[in-house]
Amino acid sequence: MTDASLEPPLHPFDLGRRLAAEALGTAMLLAIVIGSGIMGDRLASGNVAIALLGNTLSTGAGLVVLITIFGPVSGAHFNPAVTVVFALRREIDWRTATLYVLAQTVGAVLGVWLAHAMFAEPIFQISLKHRDGGAQVLSEFVATFGLIATILGSVKFRPQVTPLAVGLYITSAYWFTASTSFANPTVTVARMLSNTFAGIAPLSAPGFILAQMLGAIAANSAFMWLLHPKASPLQTHNADHASTVDDSSLAVTFAARDRTHS
Repeated sequence: MTDASLEPPLHPFDLGRRLAAEALGTAMLLAIVIGSGIMGDRLASGNVAIALLGNTLSTGAGLVVLITIFGPVSGAHFNPAVTVVFALRREIDWRTATLYVLAQTVGAVLGVWLAHAMFAEPIFQISLKHRDGGAQVLSEFVATFGLIATILGSVKFRPQVTPLAVGLYITSAYWFTASTSFANPTVTVARMLSNTFAGIAPLSAPGFILAQMLGAIAANSAFMWLLHPKASPLQTHNADHASTVDDSSLAVTFAARDRTHS
């Protein structure tokens, strides 16, 4: 089986390789986010919409590729909200989940520094870009809820399209949310360390992170109910009836066999 998905790994890779995949994938994701933001900002000549469009397309396309590459190894979470959801669903144990988050965080910071180096920016920065207000926080709740919904729905019904579905969702959410859809606590922390187009001031980050985790937990609860319906009374009756018929048929078969042997 070779379909890439955000579930725990589809092949028996050891924990060290899974953690390396999470760190490397998250580093590449942040290099994409920060790097494309810097490039877009430089080329847009002050046109924020053009800069954001470049940042959007690069991030969405990059996610498709990264999830396709790393999905079969680690699940390609790259996001503590995703990891926590799978831990809540008992598809990954909490010890491994904790290590995933640590790997994601280290990778994210290294990815930011790599982007700075590629564009000859100072490596160590703190963002001064404030993203405050209830609308921004609500946007992060909605963005993360939608991301988890995208993952859970696609993994259940069409796992082979999960990379594309996630990339397309994030591309869309960049533009329909006021916050430009961070939807990722580790990405939020790492973007505090970049005073560039995609950065976020440290004082703005806690509200984002809280909203992201609440959105993830809410989506998990909603889709646990939505995607796992209980059998209706009619379905239960039909199942019981089918079982009775099967039992009766089996009894007739045994009776016929006994007559044959007697």
